[in-house]
Amino acid sequence: MSFADLNLIPELQRAVADEGYTEPTPIQSKAIPAVLERRDIMGCAQTGTGKTAGFTLPMLQLLAPYANSSPSPARHPVRALILTPTRELAAQVSDSVRGYGKHLKLRSTVVYGGVDMQPQTKALREGVDILVATPGRLLDHVQQKSVSLGQVEILVLDEADRMLDMGFLPDIRRILALIPTQRQSLLFSATFSEEIKKLANQLLRNPLLIEVARRNAPADLVEHQVYETPAASKRALLAHLIRSRDMKQVLVFLRMKRDCNKLARELVRDGINATAIHSDRTQAERELALADFKEGRTTVLVATDIAARGIDIVELPFVINYELPYTPEDYVHRIGRTGRAGLPGEAISLVSPDEERLLADIEKLLKRAIPRKGIENFTPERGRESRPRRETHDDAPKREPRRTAPATPRPVQKPQRASDGFDFSKPYEPSATASSQPATEKLSSIRGRTTRPTAALLGGLSGKEKK
Repeated sequence: MSFADLNLIPELQRAVADEGYTEPTPIQSKAIPAVLERRDIMGCAQTGTGKTAGFTLPMLQLLAPYANSSPSPARHPVRALILTPTRELAAQVSDSVRGYGKHLKLRSTVVYGGVDMQPQTKALREGVDILVATPGRLLDHVQQKSVSLGQVEILVLDEADRMLDMGFLPDIRRILALIPTQRQSLLFSATFSEEIKKLANQLLRNPLLIEVARRNAPADLVEHQVYETPAASKRALLAHLIRSRDMKQVLVFLRMKRDCNKLARELVRDGINATAIHSDRTQAERELALADFKEGRTTVLVATDIAARGIDIVELPFVINYELPYTPEDYVHRIGRTGRAGLPGEAISLVSPDEERLLADIEKLLKRAIPRKGIENFTPERGRESRPRRETHDDAPKREPRRTAPATPRPVQKPQRASDGFDFSKPYEPSATASSQPATEKLSSIRGRTTRPTAALLGGLSGKEKK
């Protein structure tokens, strides 16, 4: 079967030929005719099998009658809305829309967070026919009144399982309230849990489920491997695998953003060129990190699961799970970054004893056991040889005990006494002579003046003294 057999218009056939594609993939051959019939679709297929073209090509054909070169924004309202969970995936889908639609006079743009809103606002106010967006930034533009969704005819949720989970569902519901209820809805993803499928059935009208492979199945060309190792030895093992196998392009997945930064720094200290990509980095930093990785300037790209939905590298040979994901479906998305476009790939997992349960869940999802691999020419101690070993008591040279001079007894100081018998060595104990002297006489003798009655100090004398 060729793309011409799918009844695509000549402009789209020319664009597909320009991209170098001759035959549609299974998901494309089943989804394109159904979308052209304006059916609601739930498309499930393995990653790297062309799901983006499966909804982009028929969408462009349905919107082709609206194509025009008028500069008026009124002639270019938003008629198709494509929502994605990540910025990288939004940019990737936008590139596909522009590539396949380059021979049609349809305007498209992409909006996502992490960048200045002004250029996006300017493009939206000039009018666009197809809008690719992340939910949060789209709602920002709705609040700023820079976009209207009242004429949307086609809604696409890409990576629908993530779009419909509890993190995105509130934003999705707000957006659904802004678009017409009479619309065509398309949901595409590599994984569909039963809960997500039930929820999608509430949003779609009599949807057609298209599955070209067993649900939640990974790509067939990916070789799965497991290395069992203690958690403390994972970084040393990772460096050993990269060096011993001369890996030139490795995508490493962790769960936490801060751990990504830490691992990237440690790999750099080990002499391996690495960088991190996650949601805390600016969009410019993420684009630069991804560009360096794609062009081979960076050997290792350390990423969180957010990158599993937006990295599209055709010839990526290695994906390493430094930590297993908590959700087995995320494993499918992670390893789906390799084994794409008919090329083989390897998915390597470093599994510590506390991750055995997560590994069992993944094997249940895959319905097969993942082979365990032995580690050749590696021990945890060797992985730490580059660091200087701290000296222990057994390794320290024997030292003779320090000789000290014999202590000499201190001379006993004789007590010093004042002329009046006051002992300075016991300043708080009055002498016998001083204690027998009345306090008033002692005070007057010290001050050198006669004693005055106390009443004189209070302003007067007693009657006897006045006489």
